[in-house]
Amino acid sequence: MLIGVPKEIKVHEYRVGLVPGSVREYVQNGHEVLIESGAGAGIKAADEDYIAAGAKIAPDAKSVFEAADMIVKVKEPQPSEWTQLRKGQILYTYLHLAPDPEQARGLIDSGVTAVAYETVTDPHGGLPLLAPMSEVAGRLSIQAAAYALTAHQGGRGLLMGGVPGVLPAKVLVIGGGVVGTHAARMAVGLGADVTILDRSQRRLAELDELFNGRAKTRYSTFEALDEETDGADVVVGAVLIPGASAPKLVTREMLKGMKEGSVLVDVAIDQGGCFETSKPTTHENPTYVVDGVIHYCVANMPGAVPLTSSHALNNATLAHGLTLANQGLDALRENEHLRAGLNVHHGLVTYKAVADALGSPFTPPLEALASA
Repeated sequence: MLIGVPKEIKVHEYRVGLVPGSVREYVQNGHEVLIESGAGAGIKAADEDYIAAGAKIAPDAKSVFEAADMIVKVKEPQPSEWTQLRKGQILYTYLHLAPDPEQARGLIDSGVTAVAYETVTDPHGGLPLLAPMSEVAGRLSIQAAAYALTAHQGGRGLLMGGVPGVLPAKVLVIGGGVVGTHAARMAVGLGADVTILDRSQRRLAELDELFNGRAKTRYSTFEALDEETDGADVVVGAVLIPGASAPKLVTREMLKGMKEGSVLVDVAIDQGGCFETSKPTTHENPTYVVDGVIHYCVANMPGAVPLTSSHALNNATLAHGLTLANQGLDALRENEHLRAGLNVHHGLVTYKAVADALGSPFTPPLEALASA
């Protein structure tokens, strides 16, 4: 199979679909790899590094899309990319289709087989291809919040961990999954006063044991959200419903009780965001203010640390990518966890939560694959 890797074109996106080490794995498995010139520049991987790993270099993205049997990316295809996709081609990348009907329609019309990193599962019920970027985003959320809290950024002028005799910032983390856990770890490490909300008693018990009193836990209710947002200097939104739009947990009304210069970081923005006032931003213009509250809603947070992120992502995605390359559509028929990543196939929406969010007909993936 010919594997194509175009350069990422989303604003300030410096990650790359395949690092040179991963290219070597594909080549060793008998595949050809075509990399757009400069695709690895963001991680300081030159074209020569890819050539040494066994890849060929394409002069532009058009050459990659035209030749490749499978496209490996990081972020969802942009309009100029989805118009180049075609039936019989596999797209393997993050998609986040539920809040993005325009992209979904583009993929449906193209006829491509689109496998989304964020909905691939594992035997333990986890989301192994989403986890590494969730880890990065969770940690970055606290760095972003700490910077936004500074006075010259319009924040309250607080040091996250305080100093002796001065109270630290109060950080509220909504959601105790991968993102929330890593956000809480960073905030605790900086000395903040941290509270985690979640609706799973089991997860709350695990978090209580994990943090051993260094972070407080509380069952998430509307009352708890009201009370905790009122006192928070930083709120991190870290909720996830796999493949579906994020629930709007923090309302515009709740902002009225928050302190001027406090900070909201919406890590769920890829799935539409979990704050009513959220809208996607970029690393170029990462924040905006609503009712005196700073909103940080960058939709590709891990793109700020592309070297770490690209290698962490490749570690997670390589095995399934090789399976797709080795077996083609049979990989989706035979592997239920990889099949869970199938969101669109030959014009059909094959992931229930995406179909529900878009108001589109749902076709079970095995049925879609059988009809191909």
